[in-house]
Amino acid sequence: MIEHFFMCPHCWQEISMLLDSAYSQTYVEDCEVCCNPIELQVGFDDGELTSFEAREIGQ
Repeated sequence: MIEHFFMCPHCWQEISMLLDSAYSQTYVEDCEVCCNPIELQVGFDDGELTSFEAREIGQ
């Protein structure tokens, strides 16, 4: 697991999430500040974070 910091696409506050570095995935998490849903796309290669995108649902 790695901790990754990013800006919420809803409230623009910096938040952090623990990411499972075992595989690439797309999933939805709620912002810990404003509680709005964020779609996360994470890519890993050999345990290294290679891509990360956080966006509003439906964007």
